[in-house]
Amino acid sequence: MARGARDPSAPSRFPHPVVFWLGIAACVAGVLLHLPMYFGARDMGYHLADMAPDPPMLTGMALILVGLAATFYGVLPAVAGTIRHRAAAIRVRAMDDAPIRIQHVALLLVMALAITIDVMKPTTLSFVAPGVAKEYGLKTAANPLGTVPVTWLPLAGIVGTVVGSLLWGWVGDRIGRRASIIFAGVVFVATSICGAMPGFQWNLLMCFVMGIGAGGMLPIAFALIAETIPARHRGWLIVLIGGDIAGAYVITSWLAAELTPEFGWRIMWLIGLPTGLVLILLNRWIPESPRYLLATGRRAAAEAVMRRYGAKVVEDQQAAPVADGRIADSMAQLARRPLLGATVALSGLAIAIGLLTYGFQFWVPTNLQHIGLTEVSSDYVLRNSALLGLPLTVIVALLYGFWSSRWTMILLSALTALSVLVFAAFGDTVAHNGFLLSVLLVIPLSGISSVTAVVTAYAAEIYPTRIRSRGTGLIAGLTKAGGVLVLAIVLATVPTPSLGVTALVGALPLLVAIAVFARTAPDTRQRTLEEITEAELAAAATRSA
Repeated sequence: MARGARDPSAPSRFPHPVVFWLGIAACVAGVLLHLPMYFGARDMGYHLADMAPDPPMLTGMALILVGLAATFYGVLPAVAGTIRHRAAAIRVRAMDDAPIRIQHVALLLVMALAITIDVMKPTTLSFVAPGVAKEYGLKTAANPLGTVPVTWLPLAGIVGTVVGSLLWGWVGDRIGRRASIIFAGVVFVATSICGAMPGFQWNLLMCFVMGIGAGGMLPIAFALIAETIPARHRGWLIVLIGGDIAGAYVITSWLAAELTPEFGWRIMWLIGLPTGLVLILLNRWIPESPRYLLATGRRAAAEAVMRRYGAKVVEDQQAAPVADGRIADSMAQLARRPLLGATVALSGLAIAIGLLTYGFQFWVPTNLQHIGLTEVSSDYVLRNSALLGLPLTVIVALLYGFWSSRWTMILLSALTALSVLVFAAFGDTVAHNGFLLSVLLVIPLSGISSVTAVVTAYAAEIYPTRIRSRGTGLIAGLTKAGGVLVLAIVLATVPTPSLGVTALVGALPLLVAIAVFARTAPDTRQRTLEEITEAELAAAATRSA
């Protein structure tokens, strides 16, 4: 390449950089135009209920819409579309033999930040629900006379995450992992205006849009890590980074305890502006997946990325029949052989853990307050529990990567289900012993987060490159679908389900899902992604014979 020429494969480049950064400026300006109305209500406890949007806010909304369109065009690759068969005889086994470099470390740190920011979005719903209910006079256990159940708020957000997981899974396989991750960061910035919406209906709409943005980050980030990190380190590092779900819970509970007493519940959404900008500014450390580039026929770009990671492309003519015609480039392939067994097993686990996440875990802050703790005290109890459980995340990651991915998932899921049942049976009796309550919450909170991480990590490994983003997005979406079911039941029955009810609703299906997974799921420990795909194809051929 001539001196001074622009390298289109450089990780800091965008296909249309001027348009992209202008779009970012428009989104930021649009969010800032929402703040005068928010700060103007500080003498009223930052309550904006029943107020009409002012002209700056309406102008800001228009700027954000323009900015989103511009930034999407800015990250859209020149070659975007269906993954082709061009690279059938190409393998990146050298990628799995490469040593861990500083570039790998930088990618992992940025992805950890991205996942943390992403998970903070739906996690925040449980911490803002009490404040939202109080400001708008919504129906809760503490206010049974309210007309509209507060459950509509988390339901809107969680439905958005389900839609987002499916949508972004498709987008990630169409325009690439990097472009999808960066645009999701832009959506984080734009939807921070949820904290300035005056009407409850506006809050529902913005929470739904926020959920769409948040729903796609986790599966795409996992797909990128799986396709970039060497096989011997891939499993435990994916789970360790994905385990930052627990870290997100720590940060969210701490921020809720520190900020909401002074700035109200709305500040928990407004912090999406700086966090989203940080992710966008770190874009130069987010490469495109070399496996994705090869699968779309962009070998030169793939080789440029791989050189930075100490790897190179190798030819493997024996691999041609594997990729040729056996794995369709469609969502329907996930429900057909050879992937049907994996999809069924993972779907059961995903739905069950969703029932626990949005049944048991989601309502813990509200239930702790219902049994006598103050809002700040319950936030600190949850923070302490999540902190105490962080070592469990490390242990799970090491077991997944160096012992057995399959057995780690089985044992962790069983331990989580049983611990939730035990806590539900005895949790109320220790409600006013802060330390004991924190210890008792460790395994349920950390276990739920860790199971979510290992299920999504396993999906990122088990599905082939051609549909990895869609497969991982499907499983990530199903972890939220359980939440939609729980919240819909809550809307139809009681304002806030008890600890015992939410434990039974989640733990029993999880035990059943474990039995199904144990019968059908293979181990992925330290195997290359290509070997995993070839093993699935061989097993399907044996069953059909």
